[in-house]
Amino acid sequence: MERTWDDAVTTYEARGIDEYWIVDSIAQQVSVLTQIEGLYEVALFEGDTAIASTLLAELVSESGLTAAQVLKARY
Repeated sequence: MERTWDDAVTTYEARGIDEYWIVDSIAQQVSVLTQIEGLYEVALFEGDTAIASTLLAELVSESGLTAAQVLKARY
């Protein structure tokens, strides 16, 4: 069975996950999905754009974390 991002969104919404990130190395972008009133709002970040996060607001704003930095990281 093939899973899609839509499957993940449905599962995360049902479990009350407040925020999650999708790092897409092919599209070279970071998507931050934040649950607001039971539905996710998506914010896309690319290149040297600073990432905004409600859950990690202090950490992200202090570090000035960008999409490029996240995409460059090795796991």
